[in-house]
Amino acid sequence: MPSPSKRKPREVNVLFTSAGRRVELLRAFRRAYRSLGLKGKILVTDIQPLAPAFQVADSAFVLPRLSDPSYVPSLLEIVRRQRVTLVFPLIDPDIPILAAHRDDFANAGAKVMTPTAPGAEIARDKWKTYQMYRELGIPAVHSWLPEDLRKARVDYPLFIKPRGGSAGIGAFRVENKRQLEFFLTYVEDPIIQECLPGPEITSDVPCSADGEVWAVVSRRRIEIRAGEVAKGVTVWDERIARGCVEAAKGIQAAGPITVQCMLRDGEPFFTEINARFGGGCPLGIAAGANSPKWYLAEAAGLPIKIPALGSYKKGYYMTRFDESFFLSGEKLAVEKTGA
Repeated sequence: MPSPSKRKPREVNVLFTSAGRRVELLRAFRRAYRSLGLKGKILVTDIQPLAPAFQVADSAFVLPRLSDPSYVPSLLEIVRRQRVTLVFPLIDPDIPILAAHRDDFANAGAKVMTPTAPGAEIARDKWKTYQMYRELGIPAVHSWLPEDLRKARVDYPLFIKPRGGSAGIGAFRVENKRQLEFFLTYVEDPIIQECLPGPEITSDVPCSADGEVWAVVSRRRIEIRAGEVAKGVTVWDERIARGCVEAAKGIQAAGPITVQCMLRDGEPFFTEINARFGGGCPLGIAAGANSPKWYLAEAAGLPIKIPALGSYKKGYYMTRFDESFFLSGEKLAVEKTGA
């Protein structure tokens, strides 16, 4: 029997749910497999067989919508059949569902890379995120619920958005009281926040399966398209890094999270947490925080050398462009599971 130091690492199969357009992230994992000399498959799911991520995965599965009762059983079927090791959700609505079924996935042999169910709920609900920031003493963008506005003194402009929204959907800048009254009836279950001048800083915070913060990579958004960064540059601010570490502990993070803040006169004020890989995470990976490699190594039982906090390229820019896949009809023959 080989000694533990010479034992071959086990195969690591990774499943990404609701993979959509996340081609860059999957390619980063592909490079990480090669650099580690590790065997394993990249699997993806989506409701749409034309999801671009399907074209770079080893196996792809069309699933029912998240609201369908067969969604979780369908995922568990994939996990068992494909011997999945890690599960990463890539959209916000997926996270509380997977977090609530962590034990089911563990029994099927896979580790769900999300916070605990309570932590996932805090990250999903912007009002609960704000309350957590205040309890932890993390500076936060001042926020109100609609019923709080009756007795609050507010200064315009404001920002209104759904408490459980994502990707900037349903978010609006409010210039005056008349607009506020309209959007309070238009936006479902809203939260109202002060509108800070910015810039906006998004930080990728990869955490181990046990909640250890591996890195904080902050990037300034230069241009946004459809709620996702199109141009950005890495920055470093120790105050932001401290807030991100505390936020990760607050939600009992496991796996990657993304923490957002706005600057006012150079001071950071924290806003949202997304308990998943952020859309701009390829910039942080390219800048030196190679979290795909760390996650694969951790799962395979390989030694991981994590650099000191802040050890990445600063002033490193990302600019994005569209890329296309061209498919004949038979190329759409992906596996369907569930309803």
